[in-house]
Amino acid sequence: MPLLYILLLGFLLSHTPCCCSSAPASDTLTEGQVLAVGDKLVSMNGKYALGFFQPAASTISKSQNTTSSSWYLGIWFNKIPVFTTVWVANREEPITHPNLNLTQLKISSDGNLVIINHAAKTESIVWSTHIVNRKTSSINTTASIAVVLLNSGNLALLANSQDMLWQSFDYPIDVALPGAKLGRNKVPGFIRQYISKKSLIDLGLGSYSIELDSTGIVLKHRNPSVVYWHWASSRTSSLNLVQLIKTTLDLDPRTKGLINPTYVDNDQEEYYMYTLPDESSSSVFVSLDISGQIKVNVWSQASQSWQSIYSEPADPCTPPATCGPFTVCNGIAHLSCDCMESFSQKSPQDLEFEDRTGGCIRNTPLHCSTSGNNKNMTNSTDIFHPIAQVALPYNPQIIDVATKSKCEEACLGSCSCTAYSYSNSRCSVW
Repeated sequence: MPLLYILLLGFLLSHTPCCCSSAPASDTLTEGQVLAVGDKLVSMNGKYALGFFQPAASTISKSQNTTSSSWYLGIWFNKIPVFTTVWVANREEPITHPNLNLTQLKISSDGNLVIINHAAKTESIVWSTHIVNRKTSSINTTASIAVVLLNSGNLALLANSQDMLWQSFDYPIDVALPGAKLGRNKVPGFIRQYISKKSLIDLGLGSYSIELDSTGIVLKHRNPSVVYWHWASSRTSSLNLVQLIKTTLDLDPRTKGLINPTYVDNDQEEYYMYTLPDESSSSVFVSLDISGQIKVNVWSQASQSWQSIYSEPADPCTPPATCGPFTVCNGIAHLSCDCMESFSQKSPQDLEFEDRTGGCIRNTPLHCSTSGNNKNMTNSTDIFHPIAQVALPYNPQIIDVATKSKCEEACLGSCSCTAYSYSNSRCSVW
């Protein structure tokens, strides 16, 4: 399925002198070669590059001049001046040690692609493909193994230049490149899903995922698991869904004919993917935003920036908890998240990097009684602030009470209760 997201972040790539046998300036890394910090592989068409990089906060935030301490191995658009990653290997295992001369990418003796660290005179594996084992697999121990950055942006581990042992398209992050699949392999039960990042400087697993299930393409909040948007329904066939996607995109002249969605269902696998009519274009991609929206963006030469031209769901307030606790989301406002009355931002710095999970905190703590029969009850000095015309959170506790005043009392009776709603004789508390 076509997706994309504007990653208006820049990254600082440190050029540290490398040691040992460094990788040639090509698209291939062979056995015996290493890729060090400052080196990179470039696809034959020049569209993509692979190397080590570091999220640089100073290029994102004008009010700060700090740099993330984490380093990652990833793939980015090589010709786009705004540094935009499309795949990250070690998103859950960032490299944080200071001596990056000791960190390298290479092909190990068992045939896997690994990130290694030589600290303390020992070689430790930071990340590995964990796929190949020459001793137990059918791969001939004399087979030559190499990793190639293909023109599609897919990083492929190959035996004898043709047998695919592993590919990055099977392990996507938050970006779906043309030709990458969203779906599952039926025989091994292998699932390809996309998961948002935590923030612009923390590329770990975020709050939202997009995947394929029996209802079609769905967006989920991951923890707790909540489906908040789906494209199609159980009564809509997947082939009709492809036509629906095409029709929807063709309604906007900016997206008309921009991408070609495809659906495949056979004995081996079921998946969606998209292709570009103009294969030479490097100015379009799709991804799952930190806030839980699927976005399609194009590169604007005029403004030298990514432009978001299509989003699903259209309302940015649809994803659960997209603004964090004690916030109100306004899909019309330029800055959609705001603190409730008497609350303040928990971490303004995190918000600058689009990590809104912290939300807001109370300006004044609750006055909770801890003695006698009033244990764990709020004091009479605590009051409720009414909020009109809002959709309620997705995870209420339903309480059987007769009146609105009883509903309010039930919430005041527990320090863990933060809000209540009473409508049509139904009391909901959070």
